[in-house]
Formats: sequence, C-alpha cells, structure tokens
Amino acid sequence: MSPQVEEARRLLRLARRDQGTFNLLMGLPDAELTALGFHAQQAAEKALKSVCVWAGLPLQRTHDLTAIGAALLPQGVELPLTLDDLRLLNPFAVEFRYDDEVVVVVTREHLASLLKVVMDWADARVEPSSSSD
Repeated sequence: MSPQVEEARRLLRLARRDQGTFNLLMGLPDAELTALGFHAQQAAEKALKSVCVWAGLPLQRTHDLTAIGAALLPQGVELPLTLDDLRLLNPFAVEFRYDDEVVVVVTREHLASLLKVVMDWADARVEPSSSSD
C-alpha cells in the first residue's frame, strides 16, 4: 500500500473517531450544540483532508473547510456539499468554542445530515483504493 493511501486512510479513521463522538453526543438531549458542532467540524475537516491526500494534494494547515474544499475543485473532485454548506461548520472549529453567546446557524439534525454526506463521500473515495494496493 502506498504512503499516500495509508495517510488518506489514517485521516479517514480519525474522522470516524470524531464522527463517533458526535454520534454519542447526539444521543444526549442536553449536549451543547457547540460540542456537537465541534466534533462535526473536526470529522468533516479530517474527511476532506483524507480526500485531499487521496487526490495527491498537500495537507493544508487550516480549519477552514471552504479552503480545503476549494483546493479539491481544480483537481476535478466534486464536493459532496456546496462551499456555503461547508462554511456553516467553520465557526465550530474555533470561534464557538471560546464564545458563550453562540448565534445558532444550524440545528443538531442539520449538523448530522451535513456530516453524514461528507463522511459517505470520503468513504466512497478513500476506501475503494484498497483494490489497487
């Protein structure tokens, strides 16, 4: 297996870990939206980065999902969501973690939907590469 494939899979495993934490928190009615959003954003970030590595792009040191997604477009990689949809998750990476007055821009259910789309998309790209190991 190539180092590129190994790294893409590693990032996807890490994304699944954050998705698992998100799923656990979703089961808790009192879980804060900011905590849910943080884990959704982290999972989406790692999933997007796994596809970047899979596509041969260097990893960007950013939490900005729109920047990561935009880097994939010139490579001919179709994104699972619009850049505006990805932008909804960006504030959960940093701003909302340190702000006690959060303006709700997305519901718990919308977070779950966005995350599922991104994870399914990344899985479909990174995991089939096992046949070419």
